[in-house]
Amino acid sequence: MIREATREDLSGLLTLYAELHENSMPQIDGRLLKIWEEMLSDSKCHIILAEEDGKIVSSCVLVVIPNLTHGQRPYALIENVVTMKDYRNRGFATACLNFARDAASAAGCYKVMLLTGLKLESTLRFYENAGYNRNDKTGFIQWL
Repeated sequence: MIREATREDLSGLLTLYAELHENSMPQIDGRLLKIWEEMLSDSKCHIILAEEDGKIVSSCVLVVIPNLTHGQRPYALIENVVTMKDYRNRGFATACLNFARDAASAAGCYKVMLLTGLKLESTLRFYENAGYNRNDKTGFIQWL
């Protein structure tokens, strides 16, 4: 099942995020809960989950950004694409990305962007097979 996150999904999502760049499990404290509540209450932020047998196995985050160009149509950014190791290559991430694309389209976005730090050709082909291309733009990051 593909759906948007609810308040009850925090623990399962944090468990999944531990597999994203080998992040450690954060302490669930007031600061983290405030961020979680802020994300859930922001209509422009979509935390998309794939669930299998009641377990969160894949996810991505879609953020819709207002814009003054392109006919004042917003654009969207996808971040934190991750699937649990034992559930990879089963279509969960693709389903999350398709859900995100549909949400961006419903919000009137003229494009969706994502970046990946992985350089593996299989990863780049995965994103291309999901409808993204690596030829139109060049991505840059400045870490803060």
